[in-house]
Amino acid sequence: MMIKKTPPTFEKVHLKFKLNSGNYQHDDLYDVAYSFIKEGLPYEEVFGHFLMDWLDTKDYIIINTSGSTGEPKSIKVKKQAMVNSAIATGDFFGLRPGQKALHCLPSNYISGKMMLIRAMILGLELDIIDPTSKPYFNKNRHYDFCAMTPMQLKNTLDRTHNIETIIVGGAKVTKSLNEAIANHPAKIFETYGMTETVSHFAVKKLNNFSEEERGKKQYFKLLPGIKISQDDRNCLIVDAPYVSSEAIVTNDIVEIHSENEFEWIGRYDNVVNTGGVKVFPEQIENKLAGKIKKRYIIASQPDEYLGEKLILVVEDETNELDPSVFDGLEKFEKPKTIYNLKKFVETGFGKIQRKQTLALLNL
Repeated sequence: MMIKKTPPTFEKVHLKFKLNSGNYQHDDLYDVAYSFIKEGLPYEEVFGHFLMDWLDTKDYIIINTSGSTGEPKSIKVKKQAMVNSAIATGDFFGLRPGQKALHCLPSNYISGKMMLIRAMILGLELDIIDPTSKPYFNKNRHYDFCAMTPMQLKNTLDRTHNIETIIVGGAKVTKSLNEAIANHPAKIFETYGMTETVSHFAVKKLNNFSEEERGKKQYFKLLPGIKISQDDRNCLIVDAPYVSSEAIVTNDIVEIHSENEFEWIGRYDNVVNTGGVKVFPEQIENKLAGKIKKRYIIASQPDEYLGEKLILVVEDETNELDPSVFDGLEKFEKPKTIYNLKKFVETGFGKIQRKQTLALLNL
C-alpha cells in the first residue's frame, strides 16, 4: 500500500535548514529576524522584516508587485501557497535536503522571498548576500541552486562556475546573454511567472542541451500540477490549484505547443494595429537584438493615416542610427519615427517599465 505524503505546512521549518551556516528552528528565527532588523545592513533589514511577517500568526502575507506590467500594487498571498510553490520548484529541479543555495535577490519582491521559503521548506543551506547588480560571493564555495536577474548573471559569468543550477527571471534574457551562457557549466533556465502565481510556474532551458535538444527551439515547460489554456485574445490562462483557487487570466499572448509547453509571443496591451496589420513590439525587438547597442523599445503613437504608427525609443543622448539596422524587418515592422530618452524608467530588477517610459515622451 502506497502512503501518501502530507505536504509540509507554513508553520514548519525543515530540520536541515541552515541560514548563513547557522542551524535554526522555527522559534529561533524570531531572534534572527529581530537581529537583522535592528543590526543588519539595509538588505538584511528587509530580509528580517519579511522573516518576521512569515513567523506571525497570519496565514497570509502582503507582497508588492514589481510594476513591470502595470502600476505596482500590493496583493495578499497565502503562506501555504508559497510553501506549495517551493515544493513544485524543488520537485522540478530535484532539490534535496542539505543542498546549498545562494540568495542574491531583493527580499521585498516575491522572487527574493521565495528563496527563503524554498530553503526553510526543502531543508536547504542558504547563504544571503547583498542583492546588488554584481553580487559578490565566494566563487570557490559550491552551490546547488541560485536565482538571479539577467543583469546579475551577466555581471558574474566569471564567478558562477561553482553553481549547479541557476534560474533567471525578473527581466528579459537578451540574445547576447543567451550566447554568452551557451557553454557555461551551470544548468541555466529562464523562468516565467508573476506575483499572482507565487513566483514562477514554468521554466525554459537556456543551455547544456542534449544531442536531441540541440538545434530545436526551446519552449517554457510547466512545473508539476499546472494546467494552461487560452482566452479569445489568445492570452494565457493559468490553472495552478496549489497556489490559487481560481484560474489566473494573464495579458500575455502565447502559442501553446503541448499540454505542458508554451511559447511567449508578447503582451496584449502592447499589440500595435498599424494600417490593419497587428504587430507585436516584442518580436520586433528580438529581431533587432544585437544591432542597437543601447537599450530600446518598440511602441506606437496615433497616426491619421495608419491609425497607429510604430516608433523606436532608444535610451541614449542621440537617436542617430544606421538605417541598415532595420534591414531584417518586414516593411510594416519598420519604425516610422525614432525618439531618444536619456534614461528609461525601470523596476528594481532593471526591467523596463514601458508605460511609464513612454509617458516621458508626452506623445
